[in-house]
Amino acid sequence: MNRTSKEQLVAELSAKLARVKAAFVADYRGLTVEEANELRSKLREAGVEYQVVKNTLLRLAIKDTENACLEEFLQGPTAIAMAEDDPVAPAKVLSEFAKANDRFELKGGVLEGKVLGLDGIKVLSDLPSREVLLAKLLGSINAPVSNFVGVLAAVPRSLVQVLSAIQDKKAA
Repeated sequence: MNRTSKEQLVAELSAKLARVKAAFVADYRGLTVEEANELRSKLREAGVEYQVVKNTLLRLAIKDTENACLEEFLQGPTAIAMAEDDPVAPAKVLSEFAKANDRFELKGGVLEGKVLGLDGIKVLSDLPSREVLLAKLLGSINAPVSNFVGVLAAVPRSLVQVLSAIQDKKAA
């Protein structure tokens, strides 16, 4: 790889890292090609970009950015997973893959400029997905309105039931 292609790669990485909400760094050493391809496909399905990068190039890309805190994890072979939208999805995929493969090791990550250790990634992976959280939020917002409509509908319904009971009593 010549100097211009390295500079171009650093510029691309820097631009990608400026857009992402979360980035996770892992040691991929010892993975077979099939395992690496399986991980890539799972991450691609989750909308996450996964890339193997030299530490020196990644250091240059994160220099003077909010992701500069990733530098402490840049030792040994490094792969980076970058999520622009949902930070929970890559954390889930990477955590599950690390549990299934002993040779794959998560080093750490960053979530909107804050360092995540292994415990932080575990907590993030245990969260429900963005869609589930939004559905719960909408359900919480909608519940008082639904209850109010139910109460308002109960008053005329009760009146109709009372009138129906009086009519049945008079008819008998």
